[in-house]
Amino acid sequence: MPILSSSRAERLAALRAEVRAIESATVKGKECLPFGVAALDRRLEGGGLATAALHEMVGTRPGLSDDAAATLFVAGIAARLPGAVLWTLARRDLFAPGLMHAGLPPDRVLYAEARSDEEVLAVMEEGLRHGGLAAVVGEIGRAAMASTRRLQLAAEEGGTTALMLRRWRKAGEDPFAPPSAAVTRWRIACAPSGDLPVEGIGRPRWKIELARQRGGAPFTWIMEGNDAEGRLALPAEPPHRQAAPDRGDEGRRAAA
Repeated sequence: MPILSSSRAERLAALRAEVRAIESATVKGKECLPFGVAALDRRLEGGGLATAALHEMVGTRPGLSDDAAATLFVAGIAARLPGAVLWTLARRDLFAPGLMHAGLPPDRVLYAEARSDEEVLAVMEEGLRHGGLAAVVGEIGRAAMASTRRLQLAAEEGGTTALMLRRWRKAGEDPFAPPSAAVTRWRIACAPSGDLPVEGIGRPRWKIELARQRGGAPFTWIMEGNDAEGRLALPAEPPHRQAAPDRGDEGRRAAA
């Protein structure tokens, strides 16, 4: 492996710093959708999710519970964007009525069933370039870097939010292992609900990990799941403090 001279190494380091600065400025200059939770929004570049951009979400572990949490996390973001939402998928395992619990009623959603990941990507790109939708959601098992670049460019061109819900296809293959052009990448896992003064189940809690954000640092947070308007909240007790990352091996479908 060739050894770089000190001057060449310095130029390379300066170029990388310039690229990082450009990425950060690009994110800060875009219109953003805040979560409405100050402690969370402060950690996001620009104070929220860039609306004309690609964002990726995945359940932390393969299985129904984390997959459902990630699905509802996506639905809650889409619900807070005004207008129609295009949701495209290649598997018939989405419990559509469950999206209402995240603030996304049936009259706002257009469903497109595809035969493969490639068709899902093509439908997403068309929807993003149309420019008349609030958001485009696509459920994907695998997507190459070139495909995510195309979606990012289409989102910028159409001024539309792209939400890619990564699906576990094999337990041993992390959907986030391949690189991506997404502005943010999120891992969502179920967490224990808080105790209630009476018998019953409390509001769902999720462990939300921002695994990557362009121009900013990753972080992990415990949050209460979406309410009927798609909004997250901090738990009333101390567990909202920052938690250590955890990537286990197990965990979807849109919760009933």
